[in-house]
Amino acid sequence: MVDVVVQLDPDRGAFLDEDDDADIEALKSHATTKKGRGFQRGFDDSSFSRSHEPYEQMSVDQADDGAGPQRSVEGWILFVTGVHEEAQEDDVHDKFSEYGDIKNLHMNLDRRTGFIKGYALVEFETFREAQKAKETLNNTDLLGEKINVDWAFVRSSHKDRSRR
Repeated sequence: MVDVVVQLDPDRGAFLDEDDDADIEALKSHATTKKGRGFQRGFDDSSFSRSHEPYEQMSVDQADDGAGPQRSVEGWILFVTGVHEEAQEDDVHDKFSEYGDIKNLHMNLDRRTGFIKGYALVEFETFREAQKAKETLNNTDLLGEKINVDWAFVRSSHKDRSRR
């Protein structure tokens, strides 16, 4: 959508003669086009800029800038693979609740069979609880199946960020 802004000369008046080509040319020379979103009447592009506004940032428990686990919006999430298809949420909850309070537990079901897809997401409030559960429960058995526990979100190193 293109909006046209016309600034008329107040000395000449707001009305133009239809036969006067000079007035039309003068009108065209004063017209400016504005494209894009956010264009409104009375909106002055020079007075508004978002470049000076800071972005919101999340507080991070670790000061390490290298590669490692990344905190999600609400907590530290572990990705558990190799979960037995007949496992229940209570089985996974009992296994992981020994290491701290579980904030959220999510197990996806296969629509066709109704069984677990083989993975679970376990969220802890603190890094220490999640780290302890990861270290202790990785490569252990749950209902006769060996489970693997790893971080769901991983922060890359600064070298990888510069390639974006």
